[in-house]
Amino acid sequence: MILGAYGLLLKNHMRFVLFGLITAFASSFGQTYFIGIFGHAIQQDFAMSHTQWGGIYMAGTLLSALLLPVTGKLIDQVPLQRYTFFVVLFLAFACWFITQVHSFAWLVVGIFLLRQSGQGLMSHVAYTTMGRYFEQQRGKATAMAAMGFAAGEAALPIIAVTAIAAVGWRWSYMGVALVALLIILPASMWLLRGHHGRHQDYEQKLKAQEEASLDQATSVAKETSATQSVENLINAKSWRRRDVLKDYRFYLILPGVSATSLVSTALFFHHLNLADEKGWSHTFITGNYLLYSLIATVMAVISGQLIDRFSALSLMPFTLLPLVAALLMINLVDSYWVIWPYMVFLGIGSGLAQTAQAALWPECYGVRYLGSIKSLYWTFVVFASALGPVWLGYLVDLGYSFQQSVLTMAVYLVLATGLMMLGLRKFRLA
Repeated sequence: MILGAYGLLLKNHMRFVLFGLITAFASSFGQTYFIGIFGHAIQQDFAMSHTQWGGIYMAGTLLSALLLPVTGKLIDQVPLQRYTFFVVLFLAFACWFITQVHSFAWLVVGIFLLRQSGQGLMSHVAYTTMGRYFEQQRGKATAMAAMGFAAGEAALPIIAVTAIAAVGWRWSYMGVALVALLIILPASMWLLRGHHGRHQDYEQKLKAQEEASLDQATSVAKETSATQSVENLINAKSWRRRDVLKDYRFYLILPGVSATSLVSTALFFHHLNLADEKGWSHTFITGNYLLYSLIATVMAVISGQLIDRFSALSLMPFTLLPLVAALLMINLVDSYWVIWPYMVFLGIGSGLAQTAQAALWPECYGVRYLGSIKSLYWTFVVFASALGPVWLGYLVDLGYSFQQSVLTMAVYLVLATGLMMLGLRKFRLA
């Protein structure tokens, strides 16, 4: 039944769904798990401590977070083909630039470019397009895009480890730049052929919905003599970013929806250091990313179906609990076999969270200004991803082990889940 539903989606929208998948895959080149694989070599190259490397990563990531509301909002104003073209060019440039840096200051700039183009804008393109142009099948379309993240997590770590061992980290990232320029760019442009017609249909449908909302809002206002303006009633369907910033519910759910990024970023950033602490080889821990990505893919498919049936609002409260289990596993057990249940729990949490979070914002705030709202959300996500590596790195430099430090994150996840449940309940009651 699930496969049949996804098969129908692919039959009707094959190229556009693949566009979401390939842009999500390409975001890997600026994602923490990928940069983290290079981190060990970069630390040695620049003779940095964990705190120094985490601080540089945090600085570059925070700069990306500050810019993202501006660059992300443009997806609401610029044709998707043109926007994607420049984002992929930006990504290729960022991958080249990082190979040229030889000082701490320029390394911050390099991290900023990678985070802005990869983790920020490529992810933004993938999730915004799937959330905007699909309604009835939004959960499944988002899940298909999430497979692009999972594919990157499955294939790229072992390739990166092998390439770094063979030619060094700089030449390896140079190869990534060529992949973005020669493969990702032409493929994404080809997959977007004919998108203009899809966008016109979207605009016409949205206009009809807004006109119907206007008629209903006007009628209600006349019948009840309500003091709330017609404009505010319409905004309940499609909120602007400034309205979201005034909504207290947004701040209740924000710690929870950004927690996955905070925790998973910190873990993948320090996985090689964790491997050294537990006596595992780098190849062993990165080789098991395949298990993580497979579980994340399966959970994305299942959660996509569940979202279309029950809603993202219903699914979100459960997304952080598997991460708590993963942190407890890595804290309590030192044997090598713990890597498997650890990766399974990480994959479950990632698959649930990535799909549910992407589908959550259209349900809460509508689709007209989705790019603007998602860029606001991604700003907080990027900020959280900047904080995570420094959080763990600082505790380790203070003398705590990695497996002791992760318990502080487990406590945070529990608290964030409570706040998120309260905020989402307010949405359901509205």
